[in-house]
Order: sequence, then structure tokens, then C-alpha cells
Amino acid sequence: MYLEHFHLTEFPFSISPDPHFFYKSKRHQDGLAHLVYGIEFGGGFVVLTGEVGTGKTTLCHCLLEQLPDNLDIALVLNSKLSALELVATICDELSVHYDYSNLSLKQLIDKLNKHLLLAHSKGRKTVILIDEAQNLSIDILEQLRLLTNLETSKSKLLRIILIGQPELKVVLQTPSLRQLNQRITARYHLLPLSYLETKAYIKYRLLVSMGDINLIDESAIRKVYQLSLGTPRLINLLCDRSLLGAYSMNMHKVNSTIVTKAGDEIIPASKKKYFDIKIFSSLTCILLLTFTSINSSYFSISPINTIINREDDLHNIINEVNPSIINKIPINSKEIKFTDWLVTPMHYLDNVILDALHKWSKNFVVSQKINCDSIKSTGLSCFMGKGTWKEVLQIKRPVILEFVLNNKKYHSLLTGFNHDQTNVQLNGNFNFSVSEVLKYWEGYYLTFEVPNLNAAKIISYGQSSENVLWLRYVLNSYDGMSCLVEQPLFFDDVLSKRVLRFQHERHLTEDGKVGPQTLVSLKKFAQKLEYTHLNIVE
Repeated sequence: MYLEHFHLTEFPFSISPDPHFFYKSKRHQDGLAHLVYGIEFGGGFVVLTGEVGTGKTTLCHCLLEQLPDNLDIALVLNSKLSALELVATICDELSVHYDYSNLSLKQLIDKLNKHLLLAHSKGRKTVILIDEAQNLSIDILEQLRLLTNLETSKSKLLRIILIGQPELKVVLQTPSLRQLNQRITARYHLLPLSYLETKAYIKYRLLVSMGDINLIDESAIRKVYQLSLGTPRLINLLCDRSLLGAYSMNMHKVNSTIVTKAGDEIIPASKKKYFDIKIFSSLTCILLLTFTSINSSYFSISPINTIINREDDLHNIINEVNPSIINKIPINSKEIKFTDWLVTPMHYLDNVILDALHKWSKNFVVSQKINCDSIKSTGLSCFMGKGTWKEVLQIKRPVILEFVLNNKKYHSLLTGFNHDQTNVQLNGNFNFSVSEVLKYWEGYYLTFEVPNLNAAKIISYGQSSENVLWLRYVLNSYDGMSCLVEQPLFFDDVLSKRVLRFQHERHLTEDGKVGPQTLVSLKKFAQKLEYTHLNIVE
């Protein structure tokens, strides 16, 4: 309807899956990395959770498109099955033949075990992927755990990926499932897009459809974000309806007024309170956002000047979500009530810890549980404290604040403050007055620190101490990587090789030990890292 009006080659916000429209947000890339890890290196379970419409199915499709040739996968899309039906579905997906006239759970498992052993002998891996896993009963989950008992003396024969809504996390904490919990090798909770990611997402889809990337203006994008909470499904619906509205009024750009009207049609009035998580359940449309990279041949139909301009546009759009600039464009939060903003899943402690680690450029990819011991594998250490507001503002690094509202605890990341300290910046994007924030803060906070370097003349192979943790942090930053290790306090062979590389590049004595000369060079580099993590609100 509006394609010719806006000079578009295709509908940029169609609810139909389209391989052109894969926007690689940092969150989706991290989620995909967890899934890939679970397939390539894990044994047992991988769990991916997220609110409705955040793109869980997107990651499933992305995963399916990059599976290695030696992998067999069983897709279970109907999770409301009995144990017998579930195992039969898995056998059907893997082309395991069984006797339909004498169907029993034992027969199916025996057949499945033989199939897995044969596949393993041929160098093949087998994965079960279950969508909508929050619907699985405890008995079914326990049956899945038993399936992961199928193994050789050296490896598990089966890997299981569970995809579900946040309720799945609650179910998995049931005491009777503690054995299953111990077999989860990777967990990831997919959060909605940030404001800048939402902005880049919208422009990216307009770019792919050969449209003007400024077709939806800045005020409209902010309104889309406020109404959608960064949920891709809602972003698509709002933008598509807004374009239709602009077309019907013979307008050539979408403004915030048009988006507001679109929101009135899509989101029920009783649900439209900003940042009320219940708006996710008000929609009944099921959108499968299948993303793939833009094929270079897509641009081959355009004149050379158009190609160059669009490649520049694409580069600029991607740069918009660079973490190093995210705090320079705070959102005006005057019209957003702090308590409404606070009570969403993005403010659960695990999610906020992951955001904080991201600010430190630490990609916390795999962990049995997010806690201070596991965080040491990134080269950082935790500090939990209680203090005054003045003491917190003197901490020159991101601080996680604990808030209490209706007897429930929520958390948020303090990333900046204005010069007269009357406003603070939370989660990198949102400004709130200090007076409003302090109503719900009781003085508790959590932050990460660069480990202290205790008095040491040498740090050498085989040593186990906090000095080794400090060394890992500095080398991680120097190498631009997040090197997760099982024993972060232990000086192992891998760390020794990294020291050798540092010494070689700095023209130091290459002995793999951190002696006085190497210590001085490492300390100089570490000094540059101390105060680079907290921004001031402009």
C-alpha cells in the first residue's frame, strides 16, 4: 500500500520472516554465542530465556542456518507433550525407526540410544532443541535429564537446548530439578533492545528496503521505544502501523504523534502505561523474526553511487550502538515514572550484572551461576558494600544499586551523573532525579574492581594468588579479550604464553615470568585503565 509513497522496494516492518532483515544486536550475538557453545563444546543442557517477542525464535533460526555438517538436530516445537510423545517426537525428528504397534518409553529410549551410539561412531553430534520450554512439566524435564545420561566413557551423546519465557528460569530452580540444574553448561537471558539499538534496528530495516533511513524521525523513534520497551515484535508492529498512518494522511515522514496513534490501535489503553511489563501479553500475533546477513548481491541492482552511500549508512547505523558512545545520548526521562521503569525483568540482578560486565568489555559467555566466584574468571573481583550516596558517587566505575519496591529487590546500573549531581544516569540511557532514585535505595551496592597488586617482586608459573588475578585482568585488557578460565588465581601454561607475547611486543626479556621489568610495564598499562568506565551526563 505505502511502498510507492515512501519509495520502498519491500515492506521494512512486515510480520513475515524475511532473510534480508537480520540486525545483529550485541544481545542477539551474545545469545547466539551461548547456543553455539552449547552445541560445539557442551554436554547436557543450554538454556535461553527471554520475554515474549524479544527474539528467541530469531536465534533458533540463526542457529539452524549455521549448523556444522556433522550435526543432527531434533526440533520440538510443541512442548505440551507427554514423556512418551516427547521421546517419540525426538525419534521421528532423528529418523529413528521403532515399532508403532508396541510403543513404550523403554523401546523408544533403547532405539534412541543405539542411534546415538552409531552417530557418535561416525563423528556426528546430536542436539535436541525445544521451543516454548516453559510449558514442560517437571516430570518431562526430569525425563530429559535422564536422556542426557546416554553417554560413552568420554562424552555425552546428547545435547539439549531449552528455549523459553522467563517462567522457565523459575521452574528450573525447583529443588527436585537440582540435578538438571547442575548439567546446564550455558545460560543466557535475552533482554529487549536498548534505545540506541532500537534506533539502529529501525534504520537498518529501512536501509534494507532501500528507503530513507530518516523516514521515521527522532521523536518517533523515542516514542516507539517507550511503547515497545525495545521488544522487536512490538517495534515492527508499531512502525508498520505508523507508516500506514503517515501514508493515509499523505505525509512523507513519521513523527511521534503518528506513533502514538498507532500505539492506541495496537496496545490496549489499560495496558499502555510506560514500562508496564504486562503489555507483552496484550498481543496475540506470533512473529518469527528470522534474521540473516544482508547478501551483497542485494545491492548489485543499484547504481555504484547508491551502493557507496548505503554502505556508509550501514556503517554509521552499526556505529550508533557502539558501547563507547552509548552514554553520550541519554534519554529524557521526565515523562517516565521511575517505579514503572524499575519493575521489569531487565532489572533482575543477573541481567544487570551482565550489563555491568559489558561496560568493562567482559563477555561473560558461560557459567553455571552468576556470582562473585564465577566473575573472577573474567579477571575482575566483586565488592559488595553499604554506604552513603556521597560515597557511591566517588566510585569511579559502574555501580549496581539495589532498590526495594513492594518488598521486592530490583537492581540498576549507575553509569553517570550530571555535574551538580542532581540527576543520575542509569543503564547508560536513562536520566532520573537523585531525589526520586533515593526513595527506593537503602544504601546497598555492588561493583567490580581491578584486583589489587599486592607487594610482589615476581609473579611466576605455578603461583596461585590475587596477583595472578590482577595479571589476568591487565592482559585481558591488553589483548582486548575476555579470557574465561576455570582457575583464575592460578598461573598456568596459557597465561605464561600470554606473558611471553606481552614481553615480545614490549621488547622485554622473554622468560614467561613477571619480574621487576615486566611488572613496571604492566603497571604503566594498568594505570590507563583505572578511570575509563564512568561517564558524566552532559
